[in-house]
Amino acid sequence: MINYHGATDVGNVRSNNEDVFYICEACHYCLVADGMGGAAAGEVASQIFAETAKAVFTGHDGASEENTIARVQTTFKLANDKILKHVGRNPHDHGMGCTAELLAFSQESFIIGHVGDSRTYRLKNSTLKQLTKDHSLVQEQLDQGLISAEEARRHAMRNVILRAVGVNDTVALDILKGKQNPGDLFLLCSDGLTDMVEESAVFAALSAEGDLSEKSQALIQLAKQAGGKDNVTVVLSTIGR
Repeated sequence: MINYHGATDVGNVRSNNEDVFYICEACHYCLVADGMGGAAAGEVASQIFAETAKAVFTGHDGASEENTIARVQTTFKLANDKILKHVGRNPHDHGMGCTAELLAFSQESFIIGHVGDSRTYRLKNSTLKQLTKDHSLVQEQLDQGLISAEEARRHAMRNVILRAVGVNDTVALDILKGKQNPGDLFLLCSDGLTDMVEESAVFAALSAEGDLSEKSQALIQLAKQAGGKDNVTVVLSTIGR
């Protein structure tokens, strides 16, 4: 038994919400997409990604890990193509795209599709681990030892991403997979959370008493209390014991 809950908020500064989340318990997946491109364009890109996932995962029963991975890959490829076609028909939306996290479950496995600087974490045995790696300029500089982790958090260019859905002819997708464990708690989130809230505070909120709805709202409020400079979206899923 896998339980889910998601929440999104426009934040304290933005006038529109370009983030989208979607959960389908029956089809064993959830997602977060964070649009880019300004005005309505980013919101459209996020919606295209979510609608594509709905179509691709229709009838998904999680029986085959291979089939689940294929559906994750297909979702990103088709969404990439659809966003590019939209821009072709609407040149004023040039530059739109989205980052995306898609978490799907198959038998005893979990599969993550990841592009951009939205993130997926797992809380397991009282340890919070970031499973994905940001596709960002700052992360690249961090990997090369050019800046420290603390400098990365304050870096003026921390929002410059190197990969997104709908920007290039092909999308470079990270696929991660692992074994489900009873009690595991997964967090999918846009950078509106992680840019505002320290990982230690995220861990505390996820470890606190309460159901998934309360934990989701606690994370949103942390981001808003810290400034809420961007839209903030979280999806939680937990493996039943």
